[in-house]
Amino acid sequence: MIKFFKSVGHEMKLVTWPSFKQNRHDTATVITSSILFAIYLGALDWAFSTLTQAIM
Repeated sequence: MIKFFKSVGHEMKLVTWPSFKQNRHDTATVITSSILFAIYLGALDWAFSTLTQAIM
C-alpha cells in the first residue's frame, strides 16, 4: 500500500497543471456551451410541445 502512495506522489509531480488563464478560458467555454445547449433543448421542447398540442 505504501508503494502505491509513493507511486501516486511521483505521478502527481509529473502532471502539467493548467494555468489560471487556461483554466478560466476552459471554464467559460463549458459554461457557454451548457447555456447554448440548454437554450437549444428548450427550443426543441417548446416546438415539439406546441406541435403535439396542435395535433391533439
